[in-house]
Amino acid sequence: MFEERRHRRAVRRVEPGDGRPLKPFRWWQTMFRGLFHLRLPDGDGGRARYSVDVRHWMNQSSGDVRAHLYRDGRLHAESKLPALFPVPGGTVEVRMSGFGFKRCHYVTDTGSEHQLVPDPASAEGRRARFGRTHPLLSRAIGVLSVCVLLTALSVLIPQLLEQLTASKAVARHTGTLSAPVDLSLWGNVALTLATLVASTERALRLRFNWLLDGGGG
Repeated sequence: MFEERRHRRAVRRVEPGDGRPLKPFRWWQTMFRGLFHLRLPDGDGGRARYSVDVRHWMNQSSGDVRAHLYRDGRLHAESKLPALFPVPGGTVEVRMSGFGFKRCHYVTDTGSEHQLVPDPASAEGRRARFGRTHPLLSRAIGVLSVCVLLTALSVLIPQLLEQLTASKAVARHTGTLSAPVDLSLWGNVALTLATLVASTERALRLRFNWLLDGGGG
């Protein structure tokens, strides 16, 4: 029931587009623009090209990030995130975390899911191309990202609990907890930076796990 209500709210947020043309992707937009494509039957024996364009870092602080859906290069619809666009045969779902994309998928009426293809010039497209040309190294980087996030969870959470239980009011009920690893200030800074890099790398591949990446939304 909760999913149905969320689905209806997302559909109600969709606004019709004004038909303006899709602007080409520029190299300097790599860090704050996402662009994905999908081809679907147009009902006349041909195929229409749908494109999802999101300028995320430009206005993310305002909480008003919008996804724009283009059909054959013209603005067809737009919506605040998370967005759910009705398209032939299903819907296009767009969600983001604090590090990038959670989802940009075509979900058919039968329930199957297909990730949209990132534009080759975008950061997601460049990461996908790297994965195709260097599959072994790409997988190794993906495994390293997971290891970094697991390490951060195992180190930073105990340190946080140690700080919380240092209070006498809390310690009376829980006792005092001591973190098994106590990093220095610079150690914590380095681990935090590594976590940001790992989370961003996963977002470029549209990988999201509530435990590993939940801190980013």
